[in-house]
Amino acid sequence: MQISALDHFVLTVADVDVSVAFYARVLGMTPVRFSSGGVTRVALKFGAQKINLHQQGAEFVPHARQPVAGSGDFCLLTDSPLEAVMSHLEAEDVEVIEGPVAKTGATGPLRSVYFRDPDGNLVEVSNQQ
Repeated sequence: MQISALDHFVLTVADVDVSVAFYARVLGMTPVRFSSGGVTRVALKFGAQKINLHQQGAEFVPHARQPVAGSGDFCLLTDSPLEAVMSHLEAEDVEVIEGPVAKTGATGPLRSVYFRDPDGNLVEVSNQQ
């Protein structure tokens, strides 16, 4: 077997509505609702990927063995200059906790900034170098 791409990942969150508002406002993601097994679910779409959201305590089955809000740590790529990203984060009252710093991504060097979402997940936004 050879994996070719990432389709989606799941974040367990304390409040789906708060997370949707944050990711739409701060990162420009598009909230989408979809049906799975007769249950309406919520996701955040960006590019050809999405983040599915699970409400903590009411996770969809199957789920992680120990789903916990705030345990995520992931990197997102942008073509926007990091200076513009940092200005936007400041305007949205989101604290940058590190960056810009040099990092290494899946395909090579990155320049990254780090901040936290409302649950405390670590979000890295990067430019490929």
